[in-house]
Amino acid sequence: MDTLLMHCRPGFEGEVCAEISEHAARLGVPGYARSKPQTACAEFVCLEPGGPARLMAGIRFEQLIFIRQWARGRFVELPEQDRISVLLEHLADLPVCTSLWLEVLDSNDGKELSTFCRKFDVPLRKALLKAGRLVEQGRGARLLLTFISGRRVFLGLAEDDNSAQWPMGIPRLKFPREAPSRSTLKLEEAWHHFIPRDEWDARLSDDMTGVDLGASPGGWTYQLVRRGMLVTAIDNGPMAESLMDTGLVQHLMADGFTWQPKQTVDWMVCDIVEKPARTASLIETWLGEGLCREAVVNLKLPMKQRHAEVRRLLERMEAGFKARKVRVSIACKQLYHDREEVTCHLRRLDLKPRAR
Repeated sequence: MDTLLMHCRPGFEGEVCAEISEHAARLGVPGYARSKPQTACAEFVCLEPGGPARLMAGIRFEQLIFIRQWARGRFVELPEQDRISVLLEHLADLPVCTSLWLEVLDSNDGKELSTFCRKFDVPLRKALLKAGRLVEQGRGARLLLTFISGRRVFLGLAEDDNSAQWPMGIPRLKFPREAPSRSTLKLEEAWHHFIPRDEWDARLSDDMTGVDLGASPGGWTYQLVRRGMLVTAIDNGPMAESLMDTGLVQHLMADGFTWQPKQTVDWMVCDIVEKPARTASLIETWLGEGLCREAVVNLKLPMKQRHAEVRRLLERMEAGFKARKVRVSIACKQLYHDREEVTCHLRRLDLKPRAR
């Protein structure tokens, strides 16, 4: 189990290598990262026994930015017949797992393998249960099988409380037909990723107020309205009539980088196409000056040094909040529905909830 396999968005393999190498250096885990362009994965090969387990134990998965899913393990070659017997043989020296996920990479080859995985899941699960290698109850180690092809699989383990919430790190969200644009799924995924589901009623309630900067045509406004919030949509472009008909949206034709509310709002969301440094300054102003209690904002990424730029901007915001003496939690992730961007969630921890 000397390799850590990591899933990512195609084209971001280099960012994954940079990110995991930074963590490995911090934790003193010797090894090296490697990847091939557009394969939607990267590996970190450890040079000491137990290295991957120590690396995973030293990192909370939700702190990772570009890594969608991870597992420690090894590659196994499979025959065309009786794949299950070979897998059982390789599982003999591993701990009994409490769940099983069959995964593929987010690539064209992976998509072709998804049908095979669906058909292979049931007989494999039955065999694992019968052999006592899988006990589907409680919490513990998850068996993650990432199929590279029908003849090659990465046999991996990850703790179910320190890995992705969904297989391959991809939530299965359905695009609502009444939404004005597909960008609406970015904000919906952000809420699933950053806010525990049992806190939605308290933190995304229908007596809250929200602001959408750069709102047109209203993909993100739609999600706020869907939760019953009163929304101020800031954009010089038009808003979808269906949103305006709800009576919950006030559309102001103004510049999202200069407009500010007269009193604190519960939520600010922003998906403006702009240089990330300028957007980061906007975030610092809104949270630092108490213009909002929580925010979800996308940072558009440069063509090169994307991981380094994200780290620099996050550190700059942290320093800015510290200088203002305000307490703000910051989380960042490249979500499945993101493209050349990352999504940031920020929350003021020292602002009292608005009286309901």
